[in-house]
Amino acid sequence: MSDRIDTQNPHSPRPPVSEGAPTPWHAGEIRLQQILGVDARMNEVGRKVLRDHLIEQHRLFYPQLPFVVLGSVDPDGRPWATLRANKPGFLFATDIYHLAVSLPRDGDDPADAGMEDGDAIGLLGIELHTRRRNRLNGTISRTNEASFDITVGHSFGNCPKYITPRDLGTSHHPAPKGDTITRGENNLSDEARAQIAQADTFFIASYIDHGDQRRDVDVSHRGGNPGFVHIEDDGTLIIPDYAGNRFFNTLGNLLINPRAGLVFVDFTNGDILQITGNAEIILGGAMVANFDGAERLVAFRPNHWVRRRGAFPLRMSGANG
Repeated sequence: MSDRIDTQNPHSPRPPVSEGAPTPWHAGEIRLQQILGVDARMNEVGRKVLRDHLIEQHRLFYPQLPFVVLGSVDPDGRPWATLRANKPGFLFATDIYHLAVSLPRDGDDPADAGMEDGDAIGLLGIELHTRRRNRLNGTISRTNEASFDITVGHSFGNCPKYITPRDLGTSHHPAPKGDTITRGENNLSDEARAQIAQADTFFIASYIDHGDQRRDVDVSHRGGNPGFVHIEDDGTLIIPDYAGNRFFNTLGNLLINPRAGLVFVDFTNGDILQITGNAEIILGGAMVANFDGAERLVAFRPNHWVRRRGAFPLRMSGANG
């Protein structure tokens, strides 16, 4: 078997689905679980932890958050990840099947174009100081420009691995809107490269389209030591993938659809860097061995990027200005 998985061919052979009740995983997730020999175990686990509703613990968790991570897909099929903040309580369950989101539209955020009525969305609620995180994906119902509801498709919890604890507070000097934005294609700016080089955290959005016209969007956390994302001379980002829960939500999506969106945030000054591009999974070999602790790698090639200085209104304690 080649060390690389070709994510450019969504029509590559898919593994069989087990008999009986429908599997909770899609073909890409199953294929990676099979490679590691954990597919039978994960089939059992998935049926227990992947839900179509919000359990009480999650309904209590979301309203206490001051920000949320969202993944969306713009009209050109490009996934974007973003961080959006508001006063705690801006996320709340109206019932076990719906999460209300109070966030005004933001034309400066490229992810906003994928948040129309009927669009698929991925959501990650993460509490950095406690390292708690929960995820869901679903479909937007929007009737105004200040809020929307998400009808839950899947809802589940995540372990606290690789989350750097942080205490955040509101900045008293947010950056002016509009005049601190830089954009580009393919080649990242020196400022963007520098931001990635010092980051210990980023978030990644991915998605797949099913044959029944249904779309699933996922957004997840990635963390490591500062600089764990390596930038090649040609601008490709090499991202180590460490041992996790074996769900393979992100990598399974990339196996079917190589498009991905990354967001890096500098929690000291609020700078947000959003990148969309294509990814390739590298399963093994000498390249993987060069990254201590990595089980596999993702090679990500930027296509478009947006850097917004000071756009994230929360700062690490002691850096609130």
